[in-house]
Amino acid sequence: MQNRSFDPTLYLVTDRKACGDRKMLKLVEEALSGGVTMLQLRDKNVSDSEALELGRELQKICRCYDVPFIINDRIDWMQTLGADGLHIGQHDARLTDVRRMLGPDCIIGVSVSTVEEAVAAERHGADYISVSPVFDTPTKTDTPQAAGLSGLTAIRRAVKTPLTAIGGIDESNAAEVVAAGADGIAVIRAILGAPHVADAARRLLELVKKTQSELE
Repeated sequence: MQNRSFDPTLYLVTDRKACGDRKMLKLVEEALSGGVTMLQLRDKNVSDSEALELGRELQKICRCYDVPFIINDRIDWMQTLGADGLHIGQHDARLTDVRRMLGPDCIIGVSVSTVEEAVAAERHGADYISVSPVFDTPTKTDTPQAAGLSGLTAIRRAVKTPLTAIGGIDESNAAEVVAAGADGIAVIRAILGAPHVADAARRLLELVKKTQSELE
């Protein structure tokens, strides 16, 4: 595992369904060429061997673009692959235990939906906090009630840790999400479901950066 610094500006999360009949590896490479700054492997419906095979290929692509490669939930996959980090939810392993196990160089992100969860994640050393979901989304159905822009802003006021926002975010609302306090956006369908993936990533990245510049 290499200690890659992370940039949460445009965070892509994998999803086979969002790819349709197109090959995920090709779409991910196009997305990174368009400016994606972090990549997370999230796939709960495959065998360990399939996930690890996919993970090895995704990691090669990430290395080519010097983009951190994060694993969702599965510490064993992360360790086997030597990935750059792990993302956990409120019902996964405890952050303190994960940090003790993986060490200080591992990038660890935590999903939260309330101020209290965000404050706890910051206190226990999360490298970034993902507000999930900001808007309702069909991609993930096992999530709490959407935090909304007001919830995102409340969390921003309570913590200093970098915030990403996920859930129903696309070109139509990315700017207001950043204006509400997110340091970056995490997306699935807005990139992997786009007709031209690299162009979609490029537009989203430019939109986030433009909004950040206007807020300075």
